[in-house]
Amino acid sequence: MIPTLRTERLLLEPYVPADEEDFVALFQDPRVSAWMGNGPVAEADDRALFGRIFTKVYARELFDVWAVRRDGLLVGHAEIKPTEDVGGHEIVYALAPAAWGSGLGTEVAEALVAYGFGTLGLSEVHATVAEPNVASLKLLGRIGFEHVRDITEEDGSTTHVLTRRP
Repeated sequence: MIPTLRTERLLLEPYVPADEEDFVALFQDPRVSAWMGNGPVAEADDRALFGRIFTKVYARELFDVWAVRRDGLLVGHAEIKPTEDVGGHEIVYALAPAAWGSGLGTEVAEALVAYGFGTLGLSEVHATVAEPNVASLKLLGRIGFEHVRDITEEDGSTTHVLTRRP
C-alpha cells in the first residue's frame, strides 16, 4: 500500500487510471524525458510504462511510485526503489517544466529522502544523475547528497551516483 506524502505545497499519492494522459504528457515532454532513463521514447512505450505501474509495481508491491500534485493537478512523478546500479534505494523524480525553478523539486526530493530514512528505515539514499543535468546535481548537493562515483554508460556518457546519509 503506497502511502500519501505531503509537503508544504505538494501531495504525493498513488496514481489512478485517470492520470494516464497527464503522465504521458509529462514523459513525452522532451525537456523532461531527456533526463529519464535512456531519454525520449515512443508514446506507446510511455503508455505501457503507465500500465505497468498498476499491473506490476502496485500489484506486486515492488516499490513506491507517486503522482506529484499541486492544487489537484499532476505536476510530476516520484519514486524510491531498490536498484543494483547503486546497491541500494534510489530516488527518482521528474517535474513538468512549468514547475521548474520554484523549489518544488527540492520539496519532492526531501520528501522522498525523509520517507526512505523514516518509513523504509534506510541508512542511505542514492540518486543517479546524468552529468549534463546541472540543475538536479545542484539541487541534490544543496540537500546533502554527495558525489560518490561515476557510471560510464554504454553510449560513453557519464552518470553521477550521489548518496545521502541521515
